[in-house]
Amino acid sequence: MRIAGEATRSVWVETDGWSIGIFDQRRLPWRVERLVLRTCPAAAEAIATMATRGAPLIGVVGAYGLAFALHADSSDAGLVAAHALLAATRPTAVNLRWALDRVAAHVRPLPPARRAGAAHAEAGRIADEDEAMNRAIGAAGLPLITEIAARRGGASVRILIHCNPGWLATVDWGTATAPIYRAHDAGIAVHVWVDETRPRNQGALTAFELAEHGVPHAVVVDNAGGHLMQRGEVDLVLVGTDRVTANGDVCNKIGTYLKALAAHDNNVPFYVALPSPTIDFTVADGIAEIPIEQRSADEVANMTGRTADGRIETVRVIPEGSTVANYGFDVTPARLVTGLITERGVLAASRKALAGAFPERAGAAE
Repeated sequence: MRIAGEATRSVWVETDGWSIGIFDQRRLPWRVERLVLRTCPAAAEAIATMATRGAPLIGVVGAYGLAFALHADSSDAGLVAAHALLAATRPTAVNLRWALDRVAAHVRPLPPARRAGAAHAEAGRIADEDEAMNRAIGAAGLPLITEIAARRGGASVRILIHCNPGWLATVDWGTATAPIYRAHDAGIAVHVWVDETRPRNQGALTAFELAEHGVPHAVVVDNAGGHLMQRGEVDLVLVGTDRVTANGDVCNKIGTYLKALAAHDNNVPFYVALPSPTIDFTVADGIAEIPIEQRSADEVANMTGRTADGRIETVRVIPEGSTVANYGFDVTPARLVTGLITERGVLAASRKALAGAFPERAGAAE
């Protein structure tokens, strides 16, 4: 995708051929700053502090972090310790654990001297595969938008997005944004309603992406979605996800469940876009089994933004002494999901459909 007209990925290998570069997403959308990661602790910190975020992207960064760790200590003990350190940074998103497990399984049979290089190469393959999967998600989801555009006679297809399921959350293209970019690039008129998505206002990242790509959009407060649907201003809800269960339950940014309820009540199709590593075939009941991160109270108590004179400042927005409960995610039951947009097509949110489309992953989890 593009920043200031320049094509870019959200993660890349630096010119030294080993360290990786990322955008510091704590500074976006106000400033474009890049970070270079060279060590496992640095990768873990970037994930934990949300300098880098998005389920597919943290999987890639975690995979590179494991390679960095093996460069310092390629023993079995070093592998186990680094895996544990990185996995603990974000427990809800399954892509991180999946990527770490894949790299670990790849290098464990190798002699220690070869492990770091092999891990780094495997992380690169995971990154390339993520881009390819999201590109395919765009192709799979495009007909949904095309069909609505035909019904609307050329008027803009109005799409509601929640959180940031864009290229900044993946290696490229994004998940839920991939069909939107495909439609826009094909000349189909689209308009995107972008939730601000408190507490971290990640909708600002989506707005930044869309603006850089020239996609018409408007930022709305989190709770405006139901109002827009009631008034017939939303043709389609598209969201990403951090984990989908074997039965099709969807875990995503807090507030997604409420969007699904509003969509259901107003007969608005509700689709979830995801690459297959986001499917967790070891979990059936999302509400009962998926761990929901309770993140720092400071995320809710404070807000960060750019002042009129260009400074980035953080201010407190709730009273001193008030306690905070900061649930990062919620679970949308499969019954509220119209369909799952994957790299292998649009699927029903069901065990049969998921296992049928991805038998190699379903079988490995048994």
